[in-house]
Amino acid sequence: MFLNSSTLVVDPDVVRESSPAGSPSRPCTDVAVGILVQPDGQFLLTTRPSGKSYAGHWEFPGGKFEAGETVEEALTRELHEELGIHVQHIERWREQMVDYPHALVRLHFCKVTRWQGELLMREGQQFAWQRLPVVVTPVLAGTVPVLQWLSEK
Repeated sequence: MFLNSSTLVVDPDVVRESSPAGSPSRPCTDVAVGILVQPDGQFLLTTRPSGKSYAGHWEFPGGKFEAGETVEEALTRELHEELGIHVQHIERWREQMVDYPHALVRLHFCKVTRWQGELLMREGQQFAWQRLPVVVTPVLAGTVPVLQWLSEK
């Protein structure tokens, strides 16, 4: 099991399989997401900051691409802006489309295994190093597939 039974506070119908393009009637937003993994296997989850959709929900850190950025460039920038760290190694992993009521997003998941700096939580978010099953709640819908993938290794 990848979630503690009290942790699943998501709508599983929100997540859908990856596809090459978004819905023709809705624009798709590309988001780079970092799964920071320590040598002992613990991974980092952070809360969504106040003022953003799903504030307080737990997720893997990252953010939207800026014009012309690659996945790696967007993730490097976002992790520095949000967490104050300097990424040294990014491995592209998987993609997943998530159709939230407010936005259609294509999540580009990457494993991050080396970085420099202390976690600063520059947006006032909380953080927790986790193992499966995760104990933080509520978990954002886009995080659930990653927890499943991590459970399959």
